[in-house]
Amino acid sequence: MTLIRAGRLQFAFQTGCVTQYDRWAFYRRQFQGAAGGSKAVDFLCLDGNIAWLIEVTDYRPRAGGQEQYAMPKPSDLAAEVAEKVRDTLAGLAAARKNANDGNEKEMARKSIQKARWRVILHLEQPRAQTPRRKMAIDPRSIASELGRLLKAIDPHPKVMDRRSRHPVVPWTVR
Repeated sequence: MTLIRAGRLQFAFQTGCVTQYDRWAFYRRQFQGAAGGSKAVDFLCLDGNIAWLIEVTDYRPRAGGQEQYAMPKPSDLAAEVAEKVRDTLAGLAAARKNANDGNEKEMARKSIQKARWRVILHLEQPRAQTPRRKMAIDPRSIASELGRLLKAIDPHPKVMDRRSRHPVVPWTVR
């Protein structure tokens, strides 16, 4: 099992083949500035025939009630995640050929060879203050918009949070 922290969240991956793509030396030193700048998803997880591209966004207030990030419009969030997925896939193709770190080069090669790419947005939001009040961002709406934007990559992306249980994902979050 591999444990990785993302802010206040801890991800426990059942597979050992997981990496924090946005911290790769190749991404930071070579690819991030390419073509006017590129973005990256947080994690890349390889499990079976699937390469999982995982973006983590946490809008919950910090200790003391201070907002961590301003909540965007849902369409802006979907567009941001889609851009990160697109740039990450381009970065993996480049890393497969040009990464100086052998582990990053091999992970890129394995990622590209997987039969499927799956996209997950792990989205934490502030709790609703009343039972009638819904979440600020509807996860189904974001998933639908992501599916439209990423249909050539993953037509059925998932939006999850700590309470979500998806039977296929090879990790848990606390």
